[in-house]
Amino acid sequence: MDAQRDPFWKPALLVFLACVVFYVAGFAAVQWWRERRGPWEVTFRVEDQGAPGIQIAQPRLGIGEVTLVFRGTNHVTLAAAVTIRFNEPTTADAIPFGRVKFLDTTFLPGTVTFDLFGHEIELLPRTLIVDKQERPWRTGDRLELPPINAGSAGRR
Repeated sequence: MDAQRDPFWKPALLVFLACVVFYVAGFAAVQWWRERRGPWEVTFRVEDQGAPGIQIAQPRLGIGEVTLVFRGTNHVTLAAAVTIRFNEPTTADAIPFGRVKFLDTTFLPGTVTFDLFGHEIELLPRTLIVDKQERPWRTGDRLELPPINAGSAGRR
């Protein structure tokens, strides 16, 4: 007789509320884990001599002011430097020159691969890859990349 007096909806409601709390807490924890280190910050600019360049930073990883300059490609005009934070997939369309070949923002900072004037630049948390050659991250580094002519681009 006691089973008939206790309505089923009370324990069901408690289970439902516990599931909602667990889901919300789990989702918040995963989002925090995804975003805790923050995105890559890439500034696209034109140097004094007219050569385009990018400056890479990732403050949470201690990476800052790594500059790549593309010599011999003076056909880019920018009114001012543009800084893009690669924290979501839609940022791939916002770069002022070159193109984004690959972008993974699942767990920030993620991976960003650019094709800039024939050079493949890949930003990974552990290393910088320039034209398939790994380079350690060193704050303040400046790399000047030569122009790639059409004949040598396929041989890299």
